[in-house]
Amino acid sequence: MSRPVVLVHGAWHGAWCWEPVVEGLAADGIDALAVDLPGHGADTGSFGDLHSDAARVREVLDQQAGRDAVLVGHSYGGAVITEAGGHPAVGRLVFLCALALTASESCVSVAAGDPAAASISHDGRPDLGQAVTPDDDGTITLDPALAAACLYNECDPGTAAWAVDRLGPHPMVTLQQTPLAVAWLSKPSTYAVCANDLAIHPGLQRIMAARCGRAVEWESDHSPFLSHPELVVRMLAAEATRT
Repeated sequence: MSRPVVLVHGAWHGAWCWEPVVEGLAADGIDALAVDLPGHGADTGSFGDLHSDAARVREVLDQQAGRDAVLVGHSYGGAVITEAGGHPAVGRLVFLCALALTASESCVSVAAGDPAAASISHDGRPDLGQAVTPDDDGTITLDPALAAACLYNECDPGTAAWAVDRLGPHPMVTLQQTPLAVAWLSKPSTYAVCANDLAIHPGLQRIMAARCGRAVEWESDHSPFLSHPELVVRMLAAEATRT
């Protein structure tokens, strides 16, 4: 019997970004549920902060009681599952080019907290920070052209355009907060490093991958669920059936 898979998106995204993965897992007979964090995707409520995002994931996990779920976080979603992943329904964690934070780190401070991470150079790579525009309501949005270049650089043009059209604002406060719990300290965890990522530097990913029990590395951009969904499906299917 396979475990269910619960998928948590990153900043600016929604559950929509996991569609190819949900379909691929379903074809393998694995239940998969993609979560919309508050105010994202199809959720029409208000934005929250990191802690209310984690609370949303715990609400979903309440429905998976006793099922030893695989909890997956992409990018900012890694911070969310870091806090929410201690839920008793979670059997293992998967960080997909994600931020596996310590209790003293936020998404914006993670590089500064580790001397090795702080020394990583962008090496002329596009800077996602240049794509960010702060809004008066405390949210941040992305310039579409730069978002495509940083997030979907290995996607075909049609897929990249489809994704960019669905990006929405994201509350800045979520990136400034530290998690109230650190689930990867007590739960089995796997980290997928994306070596061609132009949003989160692969060098920083490798530092965070060392915090996890297992690590894999792919020649992928920041969005393997769209550019290489077969890799994500294969890995999650293995996690869902692992003894």
